[in-house]
Amino acid sequence: MTILVTGATGNVGRHVVDLLVQAGADVRATSRNPESLDVAAEVDVRRADLADPKTFEQALQGVQKIFLYTQPSAVEQVMAIAKAAGVEHAVLLSSMAVAGPDPDHWIARWHRSMEESIERSGLSWTFVRPGPFAANSLQWAPSIKNGEPVRLLYAHSYLSAIHERDIAEVSTCALLQDGHAGAKYHITGGDSVTQAEQVALIGEAIGRELAFEDVTGDDARADFRNRIGNRIEELVAEGTISRADTPEIIETRIRYYVEALEGPVEIDRTVEKVLGKPARTFAEWAVDHKADFAN
Repeated sequence: MTILVTGATGNVGRHVVDLLVQAGADVRATSRNPESLDVAAEVDVRRADLADPKTFEQALQGVQKIFLYTQPSAVEQVMAIAKAAGVEHAVLLSSMAVAGPDPDHWIARWHRSMEESIERSGLSWTFVRPGPFAANSLQWAPSIKNGEPVRLLYAHSYLSAIHERDIAEVSTCALLQDGHAGAKYHITGGDSVTQAEQVALIGEAIGRELAFEDVTGDDARADFRNRIGNRIEELVAEGTISRADTPEIIETRIRYYVEALEGPVEIDRTVEKVLGKPARTFAEWAVDHKADFAN
């Protein structure tokens, strides 16, 4: 059985590739920039881009299962190609926002459109819906390395940040094992701590006390706009969003942080149910990534 992993350079996709190789699976990995892939020698590397369906016509030949990241602009065509090629099951890296309290905001709409396309495709499927990635904290690395205070948008807002390894392990189970078809897995991290506490945990991992700056209100809006500028341009170029969506994107994020000030997030036990072990905590993630923050 051949399993194709899209987005194999991503935080989750690269771990899915490694886990499948360790399990002895026949793995094919794709990326729009395959030369950047650092994978085991036995992995069949192909160039393919979810925004350009024709690039999958050869990559999907002989594939039975596929791991997908969310890129909805051309998913209908990609799924049609997958169906014609004989693909049987798709595992999608989606988002918990799809079933969140604000189903009409852009993140929910973006991921829901991908899920709906896969549901219409005729393939069996599993949707893995994580909340915030712990890896988002890597954006703080330059400030930490330079000895500067970390600028936190609403520093005392709570998150249950998920280790990318847990997301990959749940996804790999859905690719390798029976019994996951039709599942919509909502997954969180193993604990819920504030962003300020996350910075402190990174400090403990690297052996330094770290400072932070609490950024709120209009300052937070301006800061977030600056941070996402390049990503917005990429999404506009892909046809995923329009530039007019930018204010909604900013307000959605600010509203998320404000609501998260109320207290710890409820911990979902899906990771433990699927893997037989608790989800990793942010402290564990910080230790695993201490080299990314240390000088």
